[in-house]
Formats: sequence, C-alpha cells, structure tokens
Amino acid sequence: MSSVQDNQVTAGPAVGGRRHRFLGLVGVGLLATIVAMAAATLGAALAKAAGVSFEIAGGSETIPVGGFATLTGFFSVVGVVIAVAFLRWSGRPAERFVWTAGALTALSLVPPLLAGADAATTVALLALHLVAAAVVIPILTRSLRARA
Repeated sequence: MSSVQDNQVTAGPAVGGRRHRFLGLVGVGLLATIVAMAAATLGAALAKAAGVSFEIAGGSETIPVGGFATLTGFFSVVGVVIAVAFLRWSGRPAERFVWTAGALTALSLVPPLLAGADAATTVALLALHLVAAAVVIPILTRSLRARA
C-alpha cells in the first residue's frame, strides 16, 4: 500500500511573530512616551518661565513642572495598552486607535476648562495636552499600521 501525507500550510503569523509584533509596539510606545514626557515637561517649564502660574482653583494649588511628566507618562502608557489591545483584537487596529485616542484627547481637554484657573494657565494646559497627543498618537498609529 502507498500512503499519502497531507502537508498543510496555514497562513497567519507564527506565535513568535505575533509576540514580536506586540513587543515591537510596546517598545515604540514606550519611546514615544518618553518623548512626550520630555516635550510636556519642556513645554511646562517654558510656560512657567514665560509667567504662567499653573495655579488651580484660585491659587490654592499649583501644578509642579514634574507633575506634567508623571501624568503624561501615565496616560501615554494607557494609550500604549489600548494600542496593544487593538492590535490583538481588532481587524483595523490603527483606525480604531486613532478614533479612540482622538476621543480621549478631546475628553482630556475638559478638565483644564473646568479647573478654575486663569486664562494663561488654561491655555497652557490645553496646549500641553495637545503636545503630548501630537507626539504619541501618530507614532503609535504608524507602528500599528506597520504591524497590522
């Protein structure tokens, strides 16, 4: 008797390839986070040097310059986690990420408007939110497109 072996080739990323896609995205995201933290901190320091007080609620609280790095880092890492989730579970991760990140950025602009700060502080806070988003969102989007 003769036997025939059925050799099947399946399409799709190998397990190691999938892991490499995720680790690559995380690496790019963490680098984008560091750049965004530096940009936000530099922007805050420049604004403070230009006379922006960063006083909230009538002067009872002042945002320290280092606080911008901390919050930018935290929320940028949240963005990286969202990007990784879309890469894992979405058929169109870059598109979904752009819409989600855009909506979250828009929501992040609300607290500075409600904080009760003077006009210069409010404008500076809004600008710093947009600076961080302008760094992280395009980098993660490009990285998602390359890996999808």
